[in-house]
Amino acid sequence: MKLESNGILVINKDKGYTSRDVVNVISKLFGTKKVGHNGTLDPLATGVLVICLNRYTKLNELLSSNEKEYIAEVTLGIKTDTLDIEGTVLEEKEVYINKDDLEKTLQKYETTYEQEVPIYSAVKVNGRKLYEYARNGEEVVLPKKKVTIKKIELLDFKDDKFTFKCLVSKGTYIRSLIRDILNDLDVIGTMSNLTRTRQGIFDIKNAYSLDEVRKGNYKLLLVKDVLDIDKVTVSDELKFKILNGNKVKGNYSDMVLFLDEDGKELAIYKKDNDDYKVEVML
Repeated sequence: MKLESNGILVINKDKGYTSRDVVNVISKLFGTKKVGHNGTLDPLATGVLVICLNRYTKLNELLSSNEKEYIAEVTLGIKTDTLDIEGTVLEEKEVYINKDDLEKTLQKYETTYEQEVPIYSAVKVNGRKLYEYARNGEEVVLPKKKVTIKKIELLDFKDDKFTFKCLVSKGTYIRSLIRDILNDLDVIGTMSNLTRTRQGIFDIKNAYSLDEVRKGNYKLLLVKDVLDIDKVTVSDELKFKILNGNKVKGNYSDMVLFLDEDGKELAIYKKDNDDYKVEVML
């Protein structure tokens, strides 16, 4: 059964799927090629993956959140090239860390710092993706980017594993955060599990598995559900102007969602001096 709809779908991604795999499944189920995701998850990772369908693919930029929450598991005593458990093992040895030292180190990273990007990533250097250098055994200077760890909390601690929750800025690599924490503790380890529990307003508690979507057990979200902006119902005359992309006048906040009298979302407009101009046509 093909589902024809426009909207935003919050998926709880299963382990083993690439983000592109999820897009392909949704594309087939809904019978459309106009499907995009907002915020890549590696195959190892599970959790929140925001999918936009049809007209709502135009919203990807507006839905990009500066805040993401993760729960990560670290396995000690093993070092891999990819910084996660699925990589090639480079070193194994018994290690020990003290819980108090671990908690102090975690708190140290509740800050903004320059984080080195992992070599197994899609970040480009000189027009090539970093993982291409890695696969070819070529040396490359890894770029750094400023990231903010807004909150970090130890959830569980065992002899060879620990789990923590963190709230981070967009673009933070949890694999790199783990690498940096372990380097400070002078031990080796690798990320063994990762779940994105929240991306902006999108919470894993309200996300759907692919199996649920296949069975029709899901709800598509609209702009009015996810963006905190003015919502204005317009007359047929103003609707005509909006659908033609004309500038309009009014006294709204910086951004406004226009709806017709039936509640259908027409467009998002943004303040432009004394007028409002179209930002996204829906």
